[in-house]
Amino acid sequence: MVKMKGTLKALFLFFLSLCAWYSGYLLAELIPETPLSSAVYSIRSIGEKPVLKVPTPRRQKCDHWTSCPPNTYAYKLLSGGGKDNYAKICFDDELLIGEKTGNVERGINIAIVNYVTGKVIKTQFFDMYEGDNSGPMTAFIQSAPQKSLLFFVTHDDGSSRLKEEAKNAIEALGSKEIRNLKFRSSWVFLAAKGFELPSGIEREKINHSDNKKNRYYGWPAEIQIDGCIPREQS
Repeated sequence: MVKMKGTLKALFLFFLSLCAWYSGYLLAELIPETPLSSAVYSIRSIGEKPVLKVPTPRRQKCDHWTSCPPNTYAYKLLSGGGKDNYAKICFDDELLIGEKTGNVERGINIAIVNYVTGKVIKTQFFDMYEGDNSGPMTAFIQSAPQKSLLFFVTHDDGSSRLKEEAKNAIEALGSKEIRNLKFRSSWVFLAAKGFELPSGIEREKINHSDNKKNRYYGWPAEIQIDGCIPREQS
């Protein structure tokens, strides 16, 4: 009797082992092969908030923060700042004057653009610290045809050899600050010849050298204006 009980117990244990093996086999077949690390990560990620990726901002014309409306020109004028930070003129996403284009120098830098087509007519820099360049600059300004946009930016000094005739020519274009220009003043100016710009467009800004406030040794901080100019309506 005792021997029969031992035999039954052995058979029962064998049956339990066989069931456990078969159950493990079934689980192995049903569960997909996944690395342990992935399984652990999946368990940890349960309940976590999804991470939303912010799309990279689209670059705007002339590096504006926001895009200009349709049928407008984007512009940005940046004066020089210090000895090595050169002035820039950008119009409709084209760099008209700047270090990369190799046509910016000490003095007053000017670009003339055809307002109707948006194409650059000519650019030039005029040294106002050395040489007699005020007269040639006056002639350059006056040579701009009707329906032109004129952009002015200073780098370093734009006032020392600036003569009355040049001041009159720039003042005639609507400048309110040309007579306030001092040694190494940072100055930018947008003008229109032969048509009127909308009143809300930022056109001019000036910043004077002040040894107590200068960002650079002997130079004031650069200044900038930008905006959108409506195209001519056909």
